[in-house]
Amino acid sequence: MAADAKPRVKVPKTASAGEVITIKTLISHQMESGQRKDGDGNVIPRSIINRFTCDFNGQNVIDVTLEPAISTNPYFEFEAQVPEAGEFKFAWYDDDGSVYEDAKQIEIA
Repeated sequence: MAADAKPRVKVPKTASAGEVITIKTLISHQMESGQRKDGDGNVIPRSIINRFTCDFNGQNVIDVTLEPAISTNPYFEFEAQVPEAGEFKFAWYDDDGSVYEDAKQIEIA
């Protein structure tokens, strides 16, 4: 588990039924590609967030596979339609098997 990995998510607290909202996510993570060498010439092992998912009330909204060229602290901004009140669940999957999760509730106004 990367000690510095910290997910952050911004979701509106309320929306109208059927409204399309913007969701913003960021995870603090070093994202080592596995192609660099340290000061002694040894390859630094790959350590990246390799997948990001978002579900709403059990239905998949987005599922992204990430490759080594992704930048440090990956940021995603996407839109989702909100048919009802519920919970968005977010998951970031690390190469070391760690899963970082967050969840946000949204109400219908």
